[in-house]
Parts: sequence; C-alpha cells; structure tokens
Amino acid sequence: MRLLVLTVAAMGLAACDSGEVPSPTEQQALRPPSPELAADAVELNGNGLAAGSEAFYFAAGRAEVETALAGVLGQPTGTAENDECGAGPMQFTDFPGGLTVNFQDGSLVGWLRRPPQDGDSPAIGSVSVGGDVRIGTSREDAEASGGLAIIEGSTLGEEFALGERIGGFFEEDSVSMLYAGTQCFFR
Repeated sequence: MRLLVLTVAAMGLAACDSGEVPSPTEQQALRPPSPELAADAVELNGNGLAAGSEAFYFAAGRAEVETALAGVLGQPTGTAENDECGAGPMQFTDFPGGLTVNFQDGSLVGWLRRPPQDGDSPAIGSVSVGGDVRIGTSREDAEASGGLAIIEGSTLGEEFALGERIGGFFEEDSVSMLYAGTQCFFR
C-alpha cells in the first residue's frame, strides 16, 4: 500500500507554489505563533510545518526539515523521486506514521498526510493538521467545519479544498488524506 501512496504522490500535475520564502511580516500573517508545540509533535499547516520547537515554511532547506522530522518521528522509512511531475522533478521522503514531505531543488514544497498503513513503522511522536479537519473526520463534520469546497471533476476521487491552502480526499465518507503545497498527482 505504501508503494501505491508513493506512486500517487509521485505522479502528475502539481499544485504549484512560488518557492519563495515569505518575509518575516508575511510569515506572521501566514502562521500565527501556535502555543508551545510539544517536543514530540509535528503540526502541519497550509504554509509548511512545525516539528517540535522548529517551524519550516515551504522553501525551507531539505536537510533541516528532514533532521527536525527525524528527531520527532524517527528516521525516514523511504525516499522516492519522480522526474515527470507537472511542477518539475520532485523528491519525496516518507516518515513513520503516514507523513510524506515533498522537495524540489533541495527545498520543502509540500506535505501529504495519510493514515499509517500495514508495514509502516509507528511514529515516535504525533502528527496533526491545524484546524478541525483531520484524517478520519467524517464527511458530515468536515463539511460543517466551514471553508470546505468539493473539487468538481477531480480525476483522483472525492477531492476537496479546505480553505485556500489545504486539500484532501474523502474515502468511505471520511477524510482519508490531507495535503498542502506542491504535489505530484496525475490528473
């Protein structure tokens, strides 16, 4: 199943981002400081992620992001690369617990969160997505949370946008996957 997720994550057109690092003023507007994040927690958001006490916006360096995530979740469980993504060549790193982070030219460009699957190593720490919608949230609760719009005509399944920066999929009437930033989905 991991191969299937990597294959889906490693194919197709991408939701592009500029790859530019926001200014400090823009950073404050994009991601308000969250309460102190536990040292064993990863928090994903539409602008990047935080791992323990470190926050990373899209465009952060690969080595720093992977080191911080490994310190919280454990060593990566695999890597992959696809030179045929719509946004250009991308690299992917899987971490225990169902997190894949996407890189281009050595910079963080996106993340994909799915439930752990058979054969996945358990994460040492926890992974959460900011807001009320999480993996496993019922479709009814997700739609009631506000800001959710179904992406009509998606060739990837029951896809939705959650605000302007996070997307996801429903499977069997619950949230099965969430993502932000540049992806490599075949559409």
